[in-house]
This record gives sequence, C-alpha cells and structure tokens, in this order.
Amino acid sequence: MASTPNARWQVPAALLSSAVLFYFGTGLAPIAVLTWLAPFPVLLLATRVGGWTAAGTAFGAFLLGTANMWAYQAHSGDEPLWPFGAAIDVGMSLVFTFAVWLFWALARRRRTLLASLAAPAAWTSLLYLIAISNPMGMMGSLANDQGDAPLVLQTASWAGMWGIEFLVLLPASAVAAMCAPGASRLRTGVVAAVLVTLSLGGGALRLSASGGPSVRMAATTQNAGYHWGPELGTARGRALVQDYLDQISAMPDGVQLVVLPEAAFSAEEEWPTALVEPMRRTAKARGTAIVVGFEYYDRPGKHNYDYALAFPADGAAPVRYLKHHDLVSPPGRDLVFVPGAPAPTGLVICGDTTFTAPSRDYAAAGSRILAIPAELAVPPDSNDEGGWQHTRNALLRGVESGQSIALSDANGTLMLSDGYGRIQAEARTGGPTPFTSVVADVPAGPGPTFHTRFGNWFPWLSLAITVAGLVFARLRTPNPPAPANPKPLNHP
Repeated sequence: MASTPNARWQVPAALLSSAVLFYFGTGLAPIAVLTWLAPFPVLLLATRVGGWTAAGTAFGAFLLGTANMWAYQAHSGDEPLWPFGAAIDVGMSLVFTFAVWLFWALARRRRTLLASLAAPAAWTSLLYLIAISNPMGMMGSLANDQGDAPLVLQTASWAGMWGIEFLVLLPASAVAAMCAPGASRLRTGVVAAVLVTLSLGGGALRLSASGGPSVRMAATTQNAGYHWGPELGTARGRALVQDYLDQISAMPDGVQLVVLPEAAFSAEEEWPTALVEPMRRTAKARGTAIVVGFEYYDRPGKHNYDYALAFPADGAAPVRYLKHHDLVSPPGRDLVFVPGAPAPTGLVICGDTTFTAPSRDYAAAGSRILAIPAELAVPPDSNDEGGWQHTRNALLRGVESGQSIALSDANGTLMLSDGYGRIQAEARTGGPTPFTSVVADVPAGPGPTFHTRFGNWFPWLSLAITVAGLVFARLRTPNPPAPANPKPLNHP
C-alpha cells in the first residue's frame, strides 16, 4: 500500500499514541479501558502505509509501552531486566508486530472480516504457544490487565484467559479494518459487535449468579519484605512461629481458613516439631484450618522442597502439597485438599497460578476454593510493586475454574476473592505494623466451568484463524484497493 504525504506525521502520531496507551493500559497498575484502545492507532495506520512501516511502528509502540515494567524488572528476582525482562518485552513486541502485519496483509487485500479476526487470533495463539513452552508459564498479558474488570473476566470461564486476550484486541481490530479502503464495513461490524455483546452479555449473566455457601477466610503475613524461609532452628524462626500463632488467635470468631505465605518458614527437617505441634494446637483451639508455606532443605539429598502444609481444624496431622511448577524444587504431581475444610479447598503455591493446571484439575476434582501461599522475589524496600499483577493472575485461575481464592503473598498483596473474580478483601504488605491481615466472608466458588471441562480449546481455534489469515494473505485480489493518496512522500 503506497505511503501518503500525511505519513510524515501519521507514523509518529500512531507510534506515540499506542505507546502511551500501552504504557498506562498494561503493567503493574493498568487502566483496563486503555488496554482496549491501545492497539487502535497502530492498526489504523496499517490501513494507510506499507507493510514495513506498519510492522516497525507496531514494534516500537509496544516496546515503548513496556517501559512501565523496566524499573521493576531492574531489581526483580523473578523477572530481571537482563536477560529475562528484555526477552519478555521484545518477545511480546514481536508477537504484536506479527499480529499487526497480518492485519495489514489482509486489509490491503480487502479481507476485512478476516483481518479483524486474524489480528487478535494471531496475538492469542502465539502467546499461548509461548506460554506452554515457557517453564515459567504466563503472567502480565492483556488478560492480566483486565483484573479489575469482573465483567470482562467472565470470558475466561468458557474460553480461558485466552478468550480475554482475543476479546480485548477485537474491537480495535474491527474498527480499524472498517476504516480500510474497500472495507466490508457492515459484515465486519456486525460480527465484531455480536462477539463482543455475547461475551460481555454472558459475563453479566454469570455475575448475576451466586456462589456456594460463605466461608470466613483470612490471609496474613509479616511485613518484612522479601524474607524467604526463616529458619525454624533459630530463635528468630521460633519466635516468628509464635507471632503468627498470636495473629491467628487474635482473628475474629468464625474464621474457618487461614493462609500464610510461601516459605513462611524453613528447616532441614521434613516435619519440624517447632512448627507442626504449635500449629496443630492452634488449629484445634480455634477450629480453623491453617495453610502454611514451608521450605524443606534436604541437605543429604541436595534438594529443596517448596511445600504447603495444611493443618486441619480438628488438630489432626497436617497434609503436604509440593509445588507443581518450580525450577528449583523437584516438581509435585499430586492434588492435595485441606482436610475437613468447610468447602473443598485445594492447595497451590505461587508460580502454579501462571499455568492453567493444577487449578483446572482441582476444579474437576471438586475444589471450590484455592488456598495459595505466595512470595514475590523483589528487594525488601520494594513491597507490592508487582502485588497487583500477581494477585490478578491468580484471580484469572479462579474465574477459569470457578474457584474462590485465598492468597497470602509475603512481599506483595493479600487477596480474598470469589469464583467470579470479585475482590472481597485486599491489602498491600509492607505497612508500619508487624503484620498485615485480611478477613472476609467469601462464597465458595460455583465449581467446574466450560473451560474446566474442555480446557484450552480457544487458542487452538485462534491458531486455525491465524493460519487461514496467512493463507488468504497470499492470495491476490482481482482489484486491489487504490491508495488513498498516491502522491509520494517528497511531493511538495
């Protein structure tokens, strides 16, 4: 497609507009509505300029938008700027660039409807392929950015988080496609409007339902910044056990589930008496199930084990869950439920929520609540920088599988939410007090969803649409659209 004289200002205007919208619409504190608007300037430009210009502008806009993460990545233990943060930022920018290029290739051939669907499909399917090949899973995508929009999140109950990725990009793609020369505006607009209306309308209908019986639950953590696994063999470790017990004992009556953070304690014993016996006594005295993150250092075997210990409310022996997705500990395989919990409650740990499983497997096995000990790896003076993003990623898992969430993050945010993605209680860590706690009556989740039963079918449909887009992008149209203004850039 020929360039126009206006391209002198159109290119930088589109680049800067999309970059600013991505900057504020994504990241650690996104404004959800801006996420929907961010792709539009670049996609609209793609209907008026050549392919290389469209692709280069798309790459630059998205990469500049990731600047909202650079300061965090510079000191993050989980996502350091070099090389992992840079790889993530550049990689996602390339995915967006491909989506815009495919849109350009189809729009210039008057494949208007396919262009409007292929761009979000390309983004969704490529992101999914990256997620299933990445040992760290996926967090911080466009679906994550919708974490405070329960209406939008309901799409995950039938299409997973991947349906949200598609949905967020669809309106901008459709409107931009309808602005292309020779566009099939009516058909494209109707299809996009129907898809968006069905998704959001279905979300509104789902939000009108009620969950299961209410469970009074709590999450608590000490305000000590990043403090991985205080040793139970030290006086400090034993004192911390008592401090946590005091916090639990001071909670309101009727609390049925309490979640402590990941690696709240560590020891070189598999079942350290200094932790197990006091927790059992307190669980029985309070009639409360207690979930504790615990790191076991097996020195002879040269392994670390990232566990969650669940202490039943009757004081019986605890059960133990081994984190499924871990690059340090040997991975677990078993689903473990909190014994005697008021509603079926499954155990997962932190990074497990960056994957569909085991959350989906728990829902299929009957779980209605997920208890999640977590810990963000950032310096002590950086509390909660990534806390919002971390909790909203867990929120997605809850909506996907119809489970409420009780998450305690030692260096981020505490969150209690229902199975529809509505926050019931939330608090940032790192305050002036020794501990931060939240308590709320939270309905148990509604249980298995369409996504629970059929899994990640949607990204494969998106991949099929993407392949169809590539095929049709190679086919020539008998009458390609004339450029809006064929004059060269250097025309006076």
